[in-house]
Amino acid sequence: MPVFAYVAKDKSGKIHRGRAEADNEKLLTKRLQESGYWVSQITREGGAVKPNRNPLKFFKKKIKLDQLSIFCRQFATMINAGVSLVRCLQVLEIQTVNPRLKLIIRDVSSRVEAGETLSRAMMHHNNVFSPLFIGLIRAGEVGGVLDETLDRLSQFLESDLHLRRKIKAAMTYPILVMVIAFVIVTGLVVFIVPKFIEIFKDFDVKMPMMTQILITVSEFSTSKLGAVILIGGGFGGPMLWRKFTSTKFGKRLWDKYKLKLPIFGKLSLNIAVARFTRTLSTLLTSGVPTLQAMETVSGAIDNETFSETIMKARARIREGDPIGEPLEKSGLFPPMVVQMISIGEETGALDAMLSKVADFYESEIETQLQSLAAALEPLMIVILGAIVGFIVIAMFMPLIAIVSQLSGGE
Repeated sequence: MPVFAYVAKDKSGKIHRGRAEADNEKLLTKRLQESGYWVSQITREGGAVKPNRNPLKFFKKKIKLDQLSIFCRQFATMINAGVSLVRCLQVLEIQTVNPRLKLIIRDVSSRVEAGETLSRAMMHHNNVFSPLFIGLIRAGEVGGVLDETLDRLSQFLESDLHLRRKIKAAMTYPILVMVIAFVIVTGLVVFIVPKFIEIFKDFDVKMPMMTQILITVSEFSTSKLGAVILIGGGFGGPMLWRKFTSTKFGKRLWDKYKLKLPIFGKLSLNIAVARFTRTLSTLLTSGVPTLQAMETVSGAIDNETFSETIMKARARIREGDPIGEPLEKSGLFPPMVVQMISIGEETGALDAMLSKVADFYESEIETQLQSLAAALEPLMIVILGAIVGFIVIAMFMPLIAIVSQLSGGE
C-alpha cells in the first residue's frame, strides 16, 4: 500500500506532520478529516501525488467495465490452471483489443517481472484500476487465492455493469423525448409562429389570451436576448451543471439533495445501498479487513453523503462499535439493511448477509426502473402533446376570427 506524508491542522490550529498508508490521496484525506484534521498538504513517498500522471494517458479510448470484467475472468481461468503470473499477463496483452488496456497490461507485466507485486504494479494505473480493484487483488495475493478473487471481481464488475445498463436504458427514452420536444417547440415558436403573426397584423383582430401569450413568447425567443437564453439553456445549461457538480461543493450539495427528490430520491438511495452492500460483501468475502474494506467502499460509492457516513461509521467501528449502530444513527440506511447487518455480525456471516441484501436491492432497483419507465413514457407524450396542442389552438383561434370577419363582410 502506498505511504503518504501529510501536513494537517487540528481544531486548535496546531500543525501535525506524519506518514500514513492509504490506497490513494482521496481516501487518506477523508480519513484525516473524520479524525478532526484539516489537511493542507499530502505527498507520496518520493514526491507529490499527482493523480493520473501516466505516460499512457494520451490513449483516449475509454476502458469499459465489460473489458475489465473479461480481463479478470480470463486472468482467473489461467491462474487456476497453474499458468505463471507473467505468462498470464503476456497472453492477456495479446488477447486484449483495446489499445490503451493493451499497453497498461504490458506495463504491469514488465513491473511484475521486475519484482513488484501485481497490486503494486496496478497502482501505477489508478485511473483504470480503482481502489476496490487493487484492494481485492492485494487480498487475493496475501491469502493465496488470487484466482478466486479475480473471479469474484469479475462477477462484481458484471453485476455493476448490469445495473448501470438498466439505469441508462430507463433514462434514455425520457431524455430523448425531452430533446425532441425542445427542438419541436423551439422550431414552432421561432420559425412558424412569426409567419402567423405577420398575417394577424394585416387584420384588425382582437387576440385571445392564449394567442397573446404565444406571441409574447415568440417575440422574446426571436430577440437577441431570447436567442442567447435558448442557446445557452439548450447547450450551455447542461455543461454548466456538469461543471458545477464536478466541484467538491457542487457534488456534495447535489448528492445530498438528490436523495430527497420525489421518486428519483428513493431510486438514488436504493442504488447507493445496493452498491454499498455488494462492494462490502465482495471485499469481506475476499478476506479484506473490515476497517480497510469500509475505507475502500467509501471511495467506491459515487455519493459524497454516503461516503462521509461510511467514514464516520468506520471511526466508530475502530473504537469497538458494531457496524449496524452508526449506520442506523445516520438515518440513511433503511431499517432492514441495518438489521440484516446486525444479524450477520452476530452469526459471523456478514459477507453472505450483505450479498443477500445486495440481491434484494438490485431486484428492487430493477422493478423501480421498469415502473418509472412505464410511467414516464406516456407522461412525456402527454406533456409534448399539450404543448404542441396549445400552440396549434392559439394559432387557429385568430384564424377562425379572421375567416368569420371575411365571411360577414361578403
